[in-house]
Amino acid sequence: MLGSAPVRVLDDRHRRDALAILDADPVANVFVGSRVHAAGLDPRRLGAQMWGYLRDGRLASLCYSGANLIPVAACPDAVRAFGERARAQGRRCSSIVGPVDAVAPLWRILEPYWGPPRAVRAVQPVMATSSLPDVEPDRAVRRVRMDEFDIVYPACVSMFTEEVGVSPNAGDGGVLYRSRVAELIRDGRAFARIEDGRVLFKAEIGAVTPHACQVQGVWVPPDMRGRGLSVSGMAAVVAESLRTIAPTVSLYVNDYNVRARAAYRRVGFVETGSFMSILF
Repeated sequence: MLGSAPVRVLDDRHRRDALAILDADPVANVFVGSRVHAAGLDPRRLGAQMWGYLRDGRLASLCYSGANLIPVAACPDAVRAFGERARAQGRRCSSIVGPVDAVAPLWRILEPYWGPPRAVRAVQPVMATSSLPDVEPDRAVRRVRMDEFDIVYPACVSMFTEEVGVSPNAGDGGVLYRSRVAELIRDGRAFARIEDGRVLFKAEIGAVTPHACQVQGVWVPPDMRGRGLSVSGMAAVVAESLRTIAPTVSLYVNDYNVRARAAYRRVGFVETGSFMSILF
């Protein structure tokens, strides 16, 4: 049992109940779940606050409030409560992201106070697979080594800039982004095909729980697109991820990226839901 307030900041006393909510939909909740599985709910370790919404005195919904604002299992009453709390504290996040049926009404509450956003990605299909691909994996795709950081990092910057619309090197000169890329390489979660010092395909596993992982940063150089590198490359990433990382591999993609969605379907991904992202 929790206190009487409808929304409160959670701590490690609520970890078991929070994980029960997160793990009930491990694909949709993989990012937040990965953070809680790894760091618990203490805001100092989590790097964010986890808000809990109470119904009949019990934890019913969550909202991760950090660099991203992410509602989890949020019913309409929870969305309203989270929206009012976020409005009262002011915008501290660079994006709102999550299931469209929660993010859309949350944004309607916050838009008069936080708008206009830099971009709105209204429909982002969530896709997942738990099966080995039927297509042949690219045998040249492998885990990136730390001594290849300087080769891979420019490709990461190009992907980020193309996808998000701003360079990750803006602001702090790329300190945080370089640290994140290095962390993924050290953890064995960065994959690439590298030939003659050039990245021809890359992808990372950005979030991991015992139940699922999430692919991010899929990229092929513009002059090499249309040659099937993303299909065979993703097949390699999926096969290795299923073997060594998690039993389900997921991702989400912009609905207008028809080529990418087709490539993911060829690898065996199926749509399981839909996200929405508000970028600031």
